[in-house]
Amino acid sequence: MAHPIGGQSSGDFRETSGRVQLFHVVTRNSQGLLTPDGLTQANPPVVTTQVSTTLVSITKVGVLGGSVAFTRPDVGNGFHGGPVAPAGVYNARLQPLGILINDAIGNAFENTPGPASGRAPYVCGNGSCVGVSIYETRVQMGVGAGAPITYLPGDKLYASVNGLLTNVVADSYENNVAANPAPVVVGIVKVGVTPTQTLLVLDLRI
Repeated sequence: MAHPIGGQSSGDFRETSGRVQLFHVVTRNSQGLLTPDGLTQANPPVVTTQVSTTLVSITKVGVLGGSVAFTRPDVGNGFHGGPVAPAGVYNARLQPLGILINDAIGNAFENTPGPASGRAPYVCGNGSCVGVSIYETRVQMGVGAGAPITYLPGDKLYASVNGLLTNVVADSYENNVAANPAPVVVGIVKVGVTPTQTLLVLDLRI
């Protein structure tokens, strides 16, 4: 099936890394430093029991293109990276910033700007339209953990506990902070996921 926006077939695309397709971008933000664990984290990094099917073929470590960049004041001022919850404690100051453009450690036989520069650019800006190949496919938290997730146009998307997009509010990183602040809406689904349309397309709201 042709991609409804980009004209690219994604049904037979075997992913070995996170992939982002940029349709309309307001900002490519390269300010700030990548956290050291942004180059070494496991995928998924926090909840490992309900692994997204979009991660099954990915063995690469470090933050992935298509995942969510978070503020990381636990590391220092001006840092961003993936989510962490040491000893199961979620930090209210970890807030979603945008969608990471590239895998932090890059790919074989190409330049690796992440390790070289210590930076990881991300897409942000209300109205940016992007497609991502990685997202949660199962409920992560609570009594429904493990249940499949369906994405439909109009769904609100949040940053999950693993830094992937999800439409399950209970799985948002912020929802699991002790103070339970309202989760940030990262984007709105524009093109939902089907067996032949595996790219999740969204309009960003951050």
